[in-house]
Amino acid sequence: MNILMVHPHDLFDKSEPWTIRIKSIAEKFVERGHKVKICYFPLTINEKNLPRNLNSILLIPLDRTPSPLAFIVNAFKLISICKWADIVHFQKCHHYSAVPVVLASYITCKPLHYEWDDWEEKIWFESCGRGLNSRFIGFSFRVLERWLPVLADSVSCASDQLKRLSNKFGVAKDYIFDAPVGGDLDKFRPGLDGEWVKRKFNIEGELILYIGQLHGAQYVDLLLKAVNIVHHKHPSATFMIVGEGFLERSLRNLARELGIEDKVIFAGAVSHDEIPYFIAAADVCVASFKDTEVTRCKSPLKIVEYLASGKPIVASNVGEIRKMVGGVGILVEPGDFHSLAKGILRFLDDEVLRTTLGSRARKRAETKYNWIYTAESLLSAYEKILKP
Repeated sequence: MNILMVHPHDLFDKSEPWTIRIKSIAEKFVERGHKVKICYFPLTINEKNLPRNLNSILLIPLDRTPSPLAFIVNAFKLISICKWADIVHFQKCHHYSAVPVVLASYITCKPLHYEWDDWEEKIWFESCGRGLNSRFIGFSFRVLERWLPVLADSVSCASDQLKRLSNKFGVAKDYIFDAPVGGDLDKFRPGLDGEWVKRKFNIEGELILYIGQLHGAQYVDLLLKAVNIVHHKHPSATFMIVGEGFLERSLRNLARELGIEDKVIFAGAVSHDEIPYFIAAADVCVASFKDTEVTRCKSPLKIVEYLASGKPIVASNVGEIRKMVGGVGILVEPGDFHSLAKGILRFLDDEVLRTTLGSRARKRAETKYNWIYTAESLLSAYEKILKP
């Protein structure tokens, strides 16, 4: 099968790490004997020597410049590439990628699959507010997310809430497929040696770790507010936040206001190849959220990487996270830093519980939350819409 995949972001820039999803799925397709091309939108299209291959996957950079000319050029390129494909698969609803790929698939009469992994409209407003310019962009997300599921021949969703929305918008249930976020079971696994991470940051006691982008809908402030509660009973504990984003400065200021800046390490952005070792160094891994329309739709990458690593996980009991962590980690009240602190303390006080639930977490990842499962589900969707 010839599979064309289109993603609106830069596959190689650390500021857009969520592209690990499309790269991982594409690699699983290739392992099963399919041919894959990925069209992506680098942040700087004029940069020389842009990567054109990812293992045996052909990469085709397109222009992200917000101009009518770039839009038209991208559309014609996609029409040409679509002629090669048996299936056209696109992720996310950004207008500069979604609109031309839909047009190209219709013009070439190719089956179209839409992969919906986040409610972008709600994320946008939560992150950027509701100013005039923000409202215009948010409106474009709203229109596209309303109609793209209907325009596609099949839809895959990363959460049950997105499945319900797709069905509400008019997609038949038989054409909505499960596509949870996955972990790399070889890269993220129990037994990795993360001691060099502790040595690098001079950490001697327990390490409580958060990994993720520091922007809206992440709620790292809940972890910061839990620090003093945990530190009171475990003064040797160190908290580490790995990731970058526009909220980093305000989070550092919050740590200073709370008087905990000496207890929290802001490690910044870390290469995805090094993330497994940071997780391996952790005694407890955290994913804290509030209960919002955004978080009910989320299927967080950090959680599946914690699962695959066999780590004790404390996560907020909201949306898809309930399915991911329930029974293999500690679920706490969303938006409640006191509950978050209690969950962390339960693990720090009970080594047997850490070991038991860590083992269950790995099995959960092996059963469902891995890229093999997701790729197989997507192939089922393709086969359904390829049948006459």
